[in-house]
Amino acid sequence: MVMAAHVAKFARATTSSLVPLVLAFVLSIVVTSFGSPDSDALLKFKDQLANNEAINSWNPSVKPCEWERSNWVGVLCLNGSIRGLQLEHMALSGDIDLDALAPLHSFRTLSLMDNNFDGPLPDFRKLGKLKALYLSNNRFSGDIPDKAFEGMGSLKRLYLANNLLTGKIPSSLATLSKLMELKLEGNQFQGQIPNFQQKSMKTVNVASNELEGPIPEALSRLSPHSFAGNKGLCGPPLGPCIPSPPSTPKSNGKKFSILYIVIIVLIVLLMLAAIAFAFLLFSRKKCKSRIQRTASSPEENSNKMVASYYRDVHRELSETSSHAKKADHGKLTFLKDDIEKFDLQDLLTASAEVLGSGTFGSSYKAVVVGQPVVVKRYRHMSNVGREEFHEHMRRLGRLKHPNLLPLAAYYNRRDDKLLVTEFAENGSLASHLHGNHSPEEDGLHWHIRLKIVKGVARGLAFLYNELPIIAPHGHLKSSNVLLDESFEPLLTDYALRPVVNPEHAHMFMMAYKSPEYAQQSRTSNKTDIWSFGILILEMLTGKFPENYLTPCYNSDADLATWVNNMVKEKRTSEVFDKEIVGTKNSKGEMIKLLKIGLSCCEEDVERRLDIKEVVEKIYVLKEGDEDEELYGSEGNAYSVRGNDQEGYSFTLDR
Repeated sequence: MVMAAHVAKFARATTSSLVPLVLAFVLSIVVTSFGSPDSDALLKFKDQLANNEAINSWNPSVKPCEWERSNWVGVLCLNGSIRGLQLEHMALSGDIDLDALAPLHSFRTLSLMDNNFDGPLPDFRKLGKLKALYLSNNRFSGDIPDKAFEGMGSLKRLYLANNLLTGKIPSSLATLSKLMELKLEGNQFQGQIPNFQQKSMKTVNVASNELEGPIPEALSRLSPHSFAGNKGLCGPPLGPCIPSPPSTPKSNGKKFSILYIVIIVLIVLLMLAAIAFAFLLFSRKKCKSRIQRTASSPEENSNKMVASYYRDVHRELSETSSHAKKADHGKLTFLKDDIEKFDLQDLLTASAEVLGSGTFGSSYKAVVVGQPVVVKRYRHMSNVGREEFHEHMRRLGRLKHPNLLPLAAYYNRRDDKLLVTEFAENGSLASHLHGNHSPEEDGLHWHIRLKIVKGVARGLAFLYNELPIIAPHGHLKSSNVLLDESFEPLLTDYALRPVVNPEHAHMFMMAYKSPEYAQQSRTSNKTDIWSFGILILEMLTGKFPENYLTPCYNSDADLATWVNNMVKEKRTSEVFDKEIVGTKNSKGEMIKLLKIGLSCCEEDVERRLDIKEVVEKIYVLKEGDEDEELYGSEGNAYSVRGNDQEGYSFTLDR
């Protein structure tokens, strides 16, 4: 009996202690089922967006953040809270629901760059604690209210470049004491620049607007490039402000004439002083005019998925089809023997998937007779006659190399051309470096990046050897490097410069964004080496080069300049992409490749490496110690994450 009583007592105690655990378990299931307030806020924000397929993976049954780890694409996390959103290059449009984001107490960063948002700028004062706001390369338009940023005292970075904004620059920006970076270039702002006094400001760019008047003294230390393309601006670092001659009574006519003569003499003296810099000023002026022409429609990242093309693709291809039926030469010309032949009509009637839009035109993936192909439609290829075009295409068709994407077929019509290539399974290098990937996926490992660099070097060396033209590629950048199933690089869009319309080529092709073209209005046999250097630095840093977006060379927007400055400040460890994973001994090899990249980007062409030197230096690079294995973030693996303080550096004069 006594034992039975003890057993009963123990059972009651155990049952009572299990009740809280069961309740907690049930509550956790209920919370998970109905989502968290943070999840609800983001889903409400998403519902107001159009073309939001890129964030369809947002799952209400999974927390957006687990400490530093983000489970939702584009969500930035810190200590388990939502720190911000980075929704770039997604072709998003629609309404930006700031009311949905306002309850997120840790929300500090919002980046919606390179999308299709339009209309007036929303009232971001609803997110008063924002530290960084990135809205460049959209279609926002209209005037910004003068008090639009009033009370946003935490704001440090504001990017509104390359939109359609008008009116005056809001004076409330001058009241933000912590503002460090302000990019307003490529809009239609008018009037004077507000009197910025912030000592914290490191970067200001108001180029390519319609501003006038004196530049505030606090901004006079900045580069002239920051103010280029504004005809009415004056004062340091631009030319001096010349006052208008005062109107005087007739009785003082003689004094007025003397004053007028003095002013003219001063102007003449200034013009004489500028003669020494005439050549440089001429090239800068040429560059400014190109910036002005492209300010409202900057070059888009050629890997950006542009949703609006989906409704245009069949219209465009049908348009080409109808022309082809009428033309005698409406046939595809095949250059590759190992591809199954098909008719133009088969290609034009196949279901098409839009891959994106680049500087030359639209790209589509189509499956014809069971094989996937990529069709690029070019609208700016009428620089040569029909026979010259055919001959150049045949020349490209004869190029055979493992690191070139071969031209399979083409169609020639006066106003536009179709170039057909095989489909590369792994997409472009740009999409891997800058595209969105899930938190579980590692970035490109060091051995893969080195493999790609070596392959690009081989392909470029082959083009130099086979094509007797200056800058044989002419448009080398990460979106023109495709990757096959084993991540072997394939160069594309090569050797098209001779057939592209000169005005379009000068505006968009990488060869015309080189330092030598800005300085001397001509390219050189080392121009492609400069483009390759920018590509190397892009792969090592993970930064998207502004060189791809600017219409001409601008040292202030140059990736090589930024890297070199970091190196000189002995901050080399901060340069490398935090997604790079490699063995312990790979750090030294990364630094060697960084040196090679900077040597390729020398502004002085004579000091720049040639293709033979580049290949020789790259080929001796190794993945690291061959005895060490790659374990990601475990074991002997080396990751740039957590190594920011090691401070390894080197010096390189440029």
